[in-house]
Amino acid sequence: MHGRDWVNRAVSLIDADMRRSADTHLIKLDVPALAGEARIDLYLKDESTHPTGSLKHRLARSLFLYGLCNGKIREGRPVVEASSGSTAVSEAYFARMIGLPFYAVMPRGTSQEKIDAIVHYGGECRFVDDSRTMYAEAAALADQTGGHYLDQFTFAERATDWRGNNNIAVSIFEQMRQERFCEPAWIVMSAGTGGTSATIGRYLRYRRHATRLVVADVEFSAYFDGFRDADPNCTCDRSSRIEGIGRPRVEPSFVPGVIDRMVKIPDAVSLAAMRVLSRLLGRAVGGSTGTNFFGMCMVADAMRRAGEAGSLVTLICDSGERYRHSYHDPAWLDAAGLDTAPHEAMLERFLAGGPLDLPEGLVQVSDGPD
Repeated sequence: MHGRDWVNRAVSLIDADMRRSADTHLIKLDVPALAGEARIDLYLKDESTHPTGSLKHRLARSLFLYGLCNGKIREGRPVVEASSGSTAVSEAYFARMIGLPFYAVMPRGTSQEKIDAIVHYGGECRFVDDSRTMYAEAAALADQTGGHYLDQFTFAERATDWRGNNNIAVSIFEQMRQERFCEPAWIVMSAGTGGTSATIGRYLRYRRHATRLVVADVEFSAYFDGFRDADPNCTCDRSSRIEGIGRPRVEPSFVPGVIDRMVKIPDAVSLAAMRVLSRLLGRAVGGSTGTNFFGMCMVADAMRRAGEAGSLVTLICDSGERYRHSYHDPAWLDAAGLDTAPHEAMLERFLAGGPLDLPEGLVQVSDGPD
């Protein structure tokens, strides 16, 4: 009974955190060139306001509850994760909350700000040179320590209750109730584990919303090809440069059947969009948010060309403060060979009322296999 008492207390602590911090702000962007005659409204769900600073706070909470309620996370036993950063930050927070050791297995190139945050919450980082080995290394470490491998890439899509329970989709629709176009025409989401896109896509179908889901993928990732070709075995030989999204394989939590469209965006374009949006908001956002924002601008451009009105929603995944020494550092961009200037100019013209003049072949678009 002692074990059940500990689990009860652990679940209570996590539940209390959810009640304090489950909802996040929905920001309406001020873009008169779209909101006026075109009647297209843009919204950002600001997940950076979670206690651990990112969308992954929701996922980490769900994974811990899933592990506790399935008897996998036990008193005194470590928890282990394979993560490129933000998920591990949030998991370290929850591990400390319930008094367990936490180990994060991550690529050596993970931003120092994320590493520092994991250590701040009491976690320990283990590094790999090839991100494709993270999974096996994390599983082996859990075996060696007698702990539990949280395995976000497998369990993200099943740990979250997509029918309700204050998930991110419920929150979006509740916050949109009083808006001009209360049912979004599209929700735009990038894919890390694939769990958030799965939750949103399933909820749209469960509640019979007309809203469609577009998933924005990045330059070095297997998801777009896997979706376009209906091939779950697609791989990518290089790790994503946009931390938190894009994967070298199609992860088990990625559910293509609930996605209406995918776009594949070059990294220079994602980071250009990150910089433009940071200026528009007056504060820095991260690279994955840039991917989301550019995907939303693509949808808005298509709607304006077609004479369609409506609202669009995407996410601020995390703060740009975690990338001061990478994406927001001109020297880092130069070293990476990423020139964002022409893409920033293109976006600025679009937000001022012009067309989104995409060079042919710059961005790939797919509505799935024929």
